Amino acid sequence: MAQINHVGLTPVQPLEAAPYTEVANSPRELKRLNKVMLYKLMLIVPLMLIFCASMVPLYRQICAALGLTATRAIVQNTQIDTTRLVPIQFVSTLNQNFAWRFEAVDKKVEVHPGAQTTVMYRVSNPTNKVMVGRAVPSFSPQEAGAHFSKVECFCFSNQTMQPGETRDMPVTFFVSPDLPKDIPMIALSYTFFDVTADATSKG
Repeated sequence: MAQINHVGLTPVQPLEAAPYTEVANSPRELKRLNKVMLYKLMLIVPLMLIFCASMVPLYRQICAALGLTATRAIVQNTQIDTTRLVPIQFVSTLNQNFAWRFEAVDKKVEVHPGAQTTVMYRVSNPTNKVMVGRAVPSFSPQEAGAHFSKVECFCFSNQTMQPGETRDMPVTFFVSPDLPKDIPMIALSYTFFDVTADATSKG
């Protein structure tokens, strides 16, 4: 009788039992597990709120120690060229038959490159209906736009005006100190477009 060669056979390892997982086998058990989970969440949420609140004064202390305040950041990042004054003219126009009134309150200012400046535009809706407008800026000369940074501006966003409403809208800006010497002045023009129909259809 032939003999069976058992050489090379690998003994089968017994399977390990899977870790025990609590399973709800009944509605009562499921309800109990839900209560346990709810209690855990009720404990975690207040702890998270306390943690977030405690981070605010800690963040302020770190910023104060490192000198990272908003005012100091503006001062450090702004290089003002006090040896040069650049005239800025502000122009206002209305597209086609737009019924609003639009004007630059500050027609012209002279600024040091790097110095932050705020001017005002005024817009009025003399009609008896709600209207929506959108202002688009342009520069002259055109290449001056690359050296003109607006910090705050009403442009490119819809402005909804109530009947008879008048509003002053600020433009905060600075001219880059690297403005080429061959650009002696800059004209910033805003044109207001009537987008009432478009805004109404989307709204």
